[in-house]
Amino acid sequence: MAISVELIKKLREATGSGILDVREALENSEGDFDKAVDYLRQKGLAKAAKRSDRDASEGIIELYSHGDGRVGVMVEVNCETDFVARSEEFREFAHEVALQIAAAAPKWVKADQIPEDVIEHEKEIARARYKEEGKPDNIIEKILEGMVEKFKSESCLLEQTYIRNEDLTIQELLHEKIASIGENIVIRRFERWERGESID
Repeated sequence: MAISVELIKKLREATGSGILDVREALENSEGDFDKAVDYLRQKGLAKAAKRSDRDASEGIIELYSHGDGRVGVMVEVNCETDFVARSEEFREFAHEVALQIAAAAPKWVKADQIPEDVIEHEKEIARARYKEEGKPDNIIEKILEGMVEKFKSESCLLEQTYIRNEDLTIQELLHEKIASIGENIVIRRFERWERGESID
């Protein structure tokens, strides 16, 4: 099947992928643009998984202030080389992560950082509420499983839905950047402050 230059150009602009990858994706999807995008995303996730164990100690500390100084964010995003750390694409990604933190107020980077006692506390509150409502114990335990997953998806940066695209989580956005940039990238840590939050 002949793939038009216009379609190749459009897909390259949309995904940031190389010309050979774009052509392969379009050929595999028989010229279907959306299927080609999915193909490239899957390929990117596979590449990202291979790079995830490589050391990432370069990078940037991104600072962001929102709402005329109402919310402040500091986030450390690491990569493998100083060359990538200085690139516009990497810096834009770090800025997007800071915006996400400011807007969605996560508490942890990933789910395994949540202390077990925090999860147990959330479960106890919910369990007491559902018991009061008269729900049976076996139903309560099933509800609690879903509640814990929801809590993680709201509280953990990597599991949150990306504020600019509801079809992506931050984890998926990160994997796309790893595939696009070609280096391992790690969102190491962050702090978020909101004016007046520590005042009783």
